[in-house]
Amino acid sequence: MKAASKDLKDNPELAKQSIAYQALLRISSIYKLEGTLKDLSPEERLKERQANIKPLVDEYFAWVKTVLNTMLPKGKTASGLNYSINQEKQLRVFLEDGEVPIDNSASERAIRTFCVGKKNWLFFDSIRGADSGAAIYSITETAKLNDLRPYKYLEYLLTELPKLCDDKGNIDITKLDPLMPWATELPDECRKPRR
Repeated sequence: MKAASKDLKDNPELAKQSIAYQALLRISSIYKLEGTLKDLSPEERLKERQANIKPLVDEYFAWVKTVLNTMLPKGKTASGLNYSINQEKQLRVFLEDGEVPIDNSASERAIRTFCVGKKNWLFFDSIRGADSGAAIYSITETAKLNDLRPYKYLEYLLTELPKLCDDKGNIDITKLDPLMPWATELPDECRKPRR
């Protein structure tokens, strides 16, 4: 198996004949066309999807079914193609509603930090530790939503919050407004550079 994989890497023409490459070509043509529709209204996008993308999706699924019926009994490529057939109904939803994205990439990006951090939760050995972790996630994610640099924002908070404490370590919550992620008073170093 490794020898066949090496042969594909060393021979681009052989790789272009592979079923995986052919599937990627078909999928990329669908995504490329979808990319041209991002500035359209949902109604216009749906109309364009029905006219131009639906035939490509239909052709893709017909091709996959032919390949699976004639050529690939097993293997990773066959597994991927079988997955797309098993999810065909869900993969076609974007063709019926102009507001539905072609994939769930935006959702996956939104929860990525949360998922990457879940291994760290094993070290929360108390309720207070878990509460602290949840508070930090809340602060960092809210900072991101407000175009702040989470590390710099946390650093700023940890520097400024002690200055607001009274003799007993209590903070008057009415003094917190200038420290909120949406506050205009935050220093520029906390903000992401404008593009």
